[in-house]
Amino acid sequence: MARYFNGKEVELLAPTGTFEIFKEVIHANCDAVYFGGPSLNMRMMRKGYNFSRLEIIEAIKQAHKLHKKVYVTVNNLLNEGEIEEARDYLRFLEQAGPDAIIVQDFAVLALIQEMNLKLPVHSSVMMNVHNREMITALGEMGVTRVVTSREMDLMTTRYLRETTGMELEYFIHGDMCSVHGANCYFSSLVFGMSSNRGKCLKPCRWDYRVKKDGYMYPSEFPLAVKDMFMYEHIPELIHGGVTSFKIEGRMRDTEFVLMLVNAYGDAIDRYIDDPIGFERSRDTRLLYDNRKRDFSTGYAFGRPGLSYINKRYEGTGKFYSTGKVFSTPTEERKLGEKRLGEIESYLLKAAERIGTGQQEGEGNHRNYRDGLNVQKRMGLSVHVNNAAQARAALEGGADHIYLSGDVFEPDRPFTKQEIEQLAEIKGEAKLYLGLPRMMTELHFEMYDGLLSGERLPIDGLLVTNLGAVHKFASKGYPLVGDINLNIFNHLSAEMYSKLGVERFTASLELPLHDFSKLLENAAVPLEAVVHGSPALMYMEHDLYENTEVFEPIAEENNHYVDNRILVLMTDKGENPVYRDVHGRCHLMLAKELCLLPVIKELQDAGLSVCRIEGATYQPEQLKSIVSVYRAAIEQPETAGDLFAGMTPVYAGYTLGALQFDGGSVGRPAAAEEEDCEAKPGQEQVLQRAGQLTSQ
Repeated sequence: MARYFNGKEVELLAPTGTFEIFKEVIHANCDAVYFGGPSLNMRMMRKGYNFSRLEIIEAIKQAHKLHKKVYVTVNNLLNEGEIEEARDYLRFLEQAGPDAIIVQDFAVLALIQEMNLKLPVHSSVMMNVHNREMITALGEMGVTRVVTSREMDLMTTRYLRETTGMELEYFIHGDMCSVHGANCYFSSLVFGMSSNRGKCLKPCRWDYRVKKDGYMYPSEFPLAVKDMFMYEHIPELIHGGVTSFKIEGRMRDTEFVLMLVNAYGDAIDRYIDDPIGFERSRDTRLLYDNRKRDFSTGYAFGRPGLSYINKRYEGTGKFYSTGKVFSTPTEERKLGEKRLGEIESYLLKAAERIGTGQQEGEGNHRNYRDGLNVQKRMGLSVHVNNAAQARAALEGGADHIYLSGDVFEPDRPFTKQEIEQLAEIKGEAKLYLGLPRMMTELHFEMYDGLLSGERLPIDGLLVTNLGAVHKFASKGYPLVGDINLNIFNHLSAEMYSKLGVERFTASLELPLHDFSKLLENAAVPLEAVVHGSPALMYMEHDLYENTEVFEPIAEENNHYVDNRILVLMTDKGENPVYRDVHGRCHLMLAKELCLLPVIKELQDAGLSVCRIEGATYQPEQLKSIVSVYRAAIEQPETAGDLFAGMTPVYAGYTLGALQFDGGSVGRPAAAEEEDCEAKPGQEQVLQRAGQLTSQ
């Protein structure tokens, strides 16, 4: 079955969470279905959902008899322990013969190439494809269709379809997210449950209060977006270059999915038959009365602003399938003495295995020291927001300075003059120009103009997306991969390495077990964030609009950051939100990440560079922090004493994702209610800190 309008294919793609649902939906008015198998997909949390291998085979047979297509989701990020499982599963899928698999992790592309499999590949929405360069690069890797970023408007889809020829898949109905795809780490760092591995507990749907300038504003659910609803805009989708109209809902029941499929299928058929006389709203009331939450057209026609936010019944469970909320506000876990010891032990064992070459998997992936001339001493990098911070980091002893591509207001983007001035004083340190996380076509033209002229006095680029790698690898500047490339395994790192990236920042989401295994197996230099307040959410949605539209309801100062900074507050803490020069918002940790006590163990385990996220510190604060880490790297035996002398700038210290063990289930570490917060004056923690390097 296939639909066409003036020679353009129009595919209605339906979700099926179980084989029983599939058997009903495949006979409905859709052209294709997608579902997950028994492993490696992002909907593994709900018991009884997903398909067995036998059900996959049978589903493909039944669909193909009806001349319909089947797409299987293999859209998780893979940890090191899942790579062999992925090899076996991909071999099975090749034999089963789906029309394509849907993929997030570049490791899957690497395995397909390695095993020479004949498996068509579609890129997942979690690849966050949002520009022409990304699509071109994916096409060169063999990808035949991309699921576009949720923030993409239909003018852009039309442009991308016309300039690349790539098939585009676009979400038309269902649950959406306020954060750019694969750029939300909140669930991981609070619960040890990775949103990029299908385990998100949705802190975006908590009941927050917005504070700024000493006032509180009436915005109870400022991150909780409405469901996508494009039923009345079939013409705009077809003429916007969209090939596949995707309905979200692999966790929905049969009756709900059938209602959506039949309503949208009928609308598409009616438009194809009579485009001028098309009645847009025939089933609008049916869909509205059976909605899971209120509706929006998302970013299809531009930034939706506050109209995108769902307030009615949010947090009550009224519109959710289970009748329950996902999670309740939870404090970021404090750095504890007990957990520090567990991390130390894990890293020591990893270092021992690296030293003896006893890595898991096929061959020894961890001998890059021999071939890549990696420095013996761990390097120190600092990500900065302005020139004053950059100078402070240099004075503190940083080896690498990253000039942010997403500069927070009120600072402005780095000028050529500032770059030249910093280059004159950097000495032996290296200076890198960072790129924005999300790059529009205009961004590419602007940076291409900057980098194509007279060579800048920089030592490299901090790249944030596949398109930037594809576009700028030939400019002659060394490339360093930023956090949001989401490097979870050595295969994805090596895939980027082949494209020209020389060093990679490990994913913020890696729990302890998976982080250790990545260190053991990576064949390229790795960097990790060890200190600061990294962005947990990166979003197009402008939270500052709440303070511009609504009148304040109370007065209250921020507790840890300047009142000029917007804060999302619950009874469990305050998360500052910074708006960058592109109008995007970055929600940060409430506490500071701090891995200073295990610097020696990180270095012994093979970490090449440790990074400080310095964009939110005052210059004098940043200089002090950088100096402490410089001293700890030079004399690791002093790390405990140095840690004992530090005082948190914000709400305390946390260990981030290393607080959780990970492995196959991403389970949290044992509860540490008895642990103290790591700050001077608390005897238990300080005693432990002083012992760390002497055991």
